[in-house]
Amino acid sequence: MTTVLEVSDVSKSFTMHLRGGMTLPVVRGVSFAARAGECVVLAGPSGAGKSSILKMIFGSYRCDLGAIHVHHGDERTDVANAGPRTMLALRLRVVAYVSQFLRAVPRVAAVDVAAEPLIACGTEREIAAHRAGDLLARLNLPDRMWGLPPATFSGGEQQRVNIARGLVGDHPLLLLDEPTASLDAANRAVVIDLVNARKRRGTAIVAIVHDADVRDAIADRIVDVTTFAAAA
Repeated sequence: MTTVLEVSDVSKSFTMHLRGGMTLPVVRGVSFAARAGECVVLAGPSGAGKSSILKMIFGSYRCDLGAIHVHHGDERTDVANAGPRTMLALRLRVVAYVSQFLRAVPRVAAVDVAAEPLIACGTEREIAAHRAGDLLARLNLPDRMWGLPPATFSGGEQQRVNIARGLVGDHPLLLLDEPTASLDAANRAVVIDLVNARKRRGTAIVAIVHDADVRDAIADRIVDVTTFAAAA
């Protein structure tokens, strides 16, 4: 299988400016890879640094040391040293991210929020909306809600829009941060099916999943983040 992501000896700490510049170490020496068609689950208790690792891969956080190589076609990008324009281009076509919470422009319809990644890549709005609608329907969000802004939805409904937005494109690398945490059993099963379908299509996935049943259903390999705990 083709390697899509290589995380090599990555470390991260935060500077607490309101605490006199105190340094808070998070993780040290993080190393793992994700291959096409494989789901790597980051495991460990809350606060172990799992979300920070995903955010470093996505470029939202800078790592202090190490390299994060994303392979796409014949190119390889080191996210740890990539500039803003490079990261925007990478997110447009290569790396998709489903966060724990939906962040959307107010008053934008749910179907448009879900379709936006396709539209940004040049897909015609009607085609993008149709694909987004298919996913929203699969995730049991009634079509009467598609024209409403997600800010009016429950947490579980917002997360279904968030998942549709993350899965609507064909990004070769998919990052999932607790995608099923606010979902009921029926929709958790849908997400499991969607994730496994993406694996069959060759997507490399790095996920954080605390639900043991979901983890067992999607994980090909588990990385214990506690082994990378940074000493204070």
